[in-house]
Amino acid sequence: MLRRLDAGFAVIGDTQFLPGYSVLLTDEPGVERLSDLPRARRMAFLSDMELLGEAVERACGALDPAFRRVNLEILGNTDPFLHAHVWPRYEWEPDHLVGRPVWLYPPDSWTDRRFALGPRHDPVRAGIDRRLGVLYAAHGARGSAGG
Repeated sequence: MLRRLDAGFAVIGDTQFLPGYSVLLTDEPGVERLSDLPRARRMAFLSDMELLGEAVERACGALDPAFRRVNLEILGNTDPFLHAHVWPRYEWEPDHLVGRPVWLYPPDSWTDRRFALGPRHDPVRAGIDRRLGVLYAAHGARGSAGG
């Protein structure tokens, strides 16, 4: 876990074929989709997603000059709980994938051990967490450090 946020938990992804990949998980058990939340909680979740996206953008941009942008996604097609994906995108991605949805990457991208989260990802993890803390402080939110 990176940090507890107002409407969920920011975590760094178990796979890092795109370094900095992170996920926002709802903090409300049983919630499957954004529309299951009352409007105020929806807005809080979307605000958390936006701040996590900005933290990933800033951290990945500082660590890799080939950083391009961040893609934010709430899909819900596979896992039956509300969550949002934050995908950093890079110029070094293969030409046939760089402008396409990340889900078109080969299936082994999610399972290949060479992409597994590990100590070599500590700088990006720390960078995201640090920037997320700064952004939350600037926006008056209550995010707290995780573990």
